Amino acid sequence: MEGSLMLEPEAWGSSGAWPAPREARAGPSLSSVLNELPSTATLRYRGPGVPPWGALEEDDEDGERSIQALAEAAQKELQEPHASRELPWPMQARRAHRQSHDRDQAALGSGSRVTHWALRLRRSKEKMREGLRTLLPWAWTLKRIGGQFGAGTESYFSLLRFLLLLNLLASVLKVCMALLPTWLEGAPPGPTDSGTSSPCGSYDPRPQGLIAFPTQLFNLLSGEGFLEWSYLFYGFYPPRPRLAVSYLCSFFVIGVLHMLLILRRSVSWLKQMLLAESGAMTSYSHRVFSAWDFGLCGDVHVRLRQRNILYELQVELEEAALRRHAALRTLGQQARLWSWRMLLHLLVLALLGAALYGIYWVTGFTAELQERPNVQQTPLLRLVVNYLPSIFISVVNFVLPPVFKLIASLGGYTRSHQIVLILLRTMVLRLASLLVLLVSLWNKITCGGNSEAEDCKTCGYDYKELPCWETKVGQEMYKLLLFDLLTGLAVALLLQFPRKLFCGFCPGALGRMMGTQEFQVPDEVLGLTYAQTVVWVGSFFCPLLPLLNTAKFLLLFYLKKFTLFSTCSPASRTFRASTVNFFFPLVLLLGLAISAASVLYGIFLIQPSKLCGPFRELSSIWAQIPKSISSLPQTTQNFLFFLGTQDFAVPLLVLSSILMAYTLALANSYGRLISELKRQIKTEAQNKVFLAQRAVALSSANGAL
Repeated sequence: MEGSLMLEPEAWGSSGAWPAPREARAGPSLSSVLNELPSTATLRYRGPGVPPWGALEEDDEDGERSIQALAEAAQKELQEPHASRELPWPMQARRAHRQSHDRDQAALGSGSRVTHWALRLRRSKEKMREGLRTLLPWAWTLKRIGGQFGAGTESYFSLLRFLLLLNLLASVLKVCMALLPTWLEGAPPGPTDSGTSSPCGSYDPRPQGLIAFPTQLFNLLSGEGFLEWSYLFYGFYPPRPRLAVSYLCSFFVIGVLHMLLILRRSVSWLKQMLLAESGAMTSYSHRVFSAWDFGLCGDVHVRLRQRNILYELQVELEEAALRRHAALRTLGQQARLWSWRMLLHLLVLALLGAALYGIYWVTGFTAELQERPNVQQTPLLRLVVNYLPSIFISVVNFVLPPVFKLIASLGGYTRSHQIVLILLRTMVLRLASLLVLLVSLWNKITCGGNSEAEDCKTCGYDYKELPCWETKVGQEMYKLLLFDLLTGLAVALLLQFPRKLFCGFCPGALGRMMGTQEFQVPDEVLGLTYAQTVVWVGSFFCPLLPLLNTAKFLLLFYLKKFTLFSTCSPASRTFRASTVNFFFPLVLLLGLAISAASVLYGIFLIQPSKLCGPFRELSSIWAQIPKSISSLPQTTQNFLFFLGTQDFAVPLLVLSSILMAYTLALANSYGRLISELKRQIKTEAQNKVFLAQRAVALSSANGAL
C-alpha cells in the first residue's frame, strides 16, 4: 500500500503540475484531469510576477534582489492586456484591474490630447507609488522579525520605523522654516551683556576664558555652556519678524502633519482590528485553508509564513480557551472576579500616585540643591543634581512596568487585553511623569501662577531664576532625550548581553532559573511613545531636537534588532497584533495632545523672555501673528479676521454636522447590508450541506438497487 503511493522525483513536470503516479494508467491520467480544474490553475498561476510551482528559485537571504525582480515582473505583467476574469485574483483586485483597463482603452480611443496626458499622468503616479513602496526601508527585516518572533514584535519595529519617518519630516521642516531664515538674514547678534540697562536683568550664557575638557563634557550632557547659545536652543534665534512667523508656524505645521499621518495609520489598522474582533477573518478554517500565500518564493519566505500562521493559531487557541472558561463561571465567581479586579485597579492607582508625588518632590528638591555653594562649585555634582529628575523618572519607568505586568496577569484577561492594560497603565505613568515635570517647571517660571509675586511682577516670569525660561524647558527635554538613550544603551550592554552569556555558559539548573529573555513589546512601545512626546514638547524650545531624535531612533532600531536576534527568544505567549497596532497610534495621539496643550499654554498665556528668542519684544508669543497680519493689505486682513468670526464658524459647524450625520447613516446602511450578506452566506452553507446529504442518500439508494 505504501509503495503504491510513493512518487518519483521525475514525476514533477516542468510547469509545476501535479505529480504522476509511478504506474501510469491508460487514457487520461488523474493529474491531467485535475490540472483542468480552475482551482489548480490558481495554484499554478500564483499572481503577477510569481513563477509557477516547480520553477527553480534562488534562496536569497537578503531578499532585496528577489523582491526587486518580482516587482519588475509584476509591473511588466500588469501592463499586458489580460482579461480580468482570467486572473486568479480577489474580486476587488479584478474589479480595479478591469476599471483601470477600461479607462486606458477609453483614453486611447478618444484621441483627445488632454485624455492622453491624463492617462500618462495616472501611469506616472502609479509608477511613482510603486517606486516609493520599494524605497520603504527595512521591509525584509520586518518580515523576518514577524516570522521568527510573531506579528506583535513586528508591530513594534513597524512603529519605530513610522516614528523615524515622522522625525525626519519634522527635521526637514525645522531646517527649512527656522535654520534657513536665520542663515539667510545674516548672523544673529550676541546675547545682551551686563552693561545693557534692562529691568529684567542681563543674560549671557557663553562661557568666559579657558574651559577645561571635563566642563565641556558636562556642558554637552546638560545643554549648558557653548550649547546654550547655539542653534540647538530657542534663546539663540534673533527677534526678526519673518523668522518669528516661520518659527511659530513650523510648530503648527509639524503638529498638524503628524496628527494626520497618525490618524491615517490608526484608521488603516482599525479596519483590521474590527475584522479580527468580529471573528470573520480569525476562524480556524480561514487559518488552515485560506491563510497561505501562494505567491511566496524561496524556503525562507515559506518558513516565515509558517511561523506567522503558527503564532496566529496560538492566539486563537489561547483566547478561545479563556472565553470558554469565562462562559462557565457562575454569578458568584463573576462577582469575586470583578471584586478582585477592582482591588488590583486600586493598587495600580496607589502606585501611580506615589510615583507622581515622588517626581514632584524630587523636582522641588533639585531646585534647592542647585542653590547650594558646594553643588555650584563642583561640576560633576552639579551635573548629577541637574539630572536628578531625569534619573528618578527613568528609575520609576524601569521599576513599575514589570509590576504592572504582574498585576495584569492576575486579572484573568486574555493576552491581547493584558497588553492593552499594561500599555494604558504604563502610558499613564510615563506621560503623567512628564506632565508633573512640566507643572513643576511652570511653577518655577510663573511663581506658582501668581503674577503679583515680587520675582514675577516686573517681567511676568521669574527673571532672576530663569532669565530665558524657554531655553530652560528645552534643556530639560534635551536631558530627558539624552538620558533615555544612555539608559537604553546601558540596559542592552550591561544587563541583556551578560544575561545571555550567563545562560549560555551555565546550561544547568542555574541557567534555566535565569531563563531566556523575551522581547517586552508593551515596555518598548511605551518607551517610544514617551521619547516622541518629549520631542513634541521640546521641539518648540529646542528646534533641532527632532533631528537628534531621528539619529537616536536610527541607532535604536539597529540596537533593538541586534538585541532581538542575539539575546531574545520567541514569546511563550503571543497576542493579536491587530489590536495593539490600532492601540499604538492612539497612544501616540494622546502624547501629541498632551504636548500640544503644554506648548500652546506657553504660547498663549506665558510672557516670552525679554532677553532671548525671536519673541522677546512681545507680550506673548502668539502676539506675533496679529502683528504680522496688520502689515498685510486690508482685503487680506478682512478675510483672515472673517475666518475667526461667528459668520464663518456657524455655517462650518452646520456643514460638518450634516456631513457627520450622512456618514453615520451611510455606515449604518453598510452595516445592515453586511449583516444581510452574512445571513445569505449562512443560508447558502446550509443549502450546500442539505444538498450533500441528499446526494449521499441518493447514491446509497442507487447502490442498494
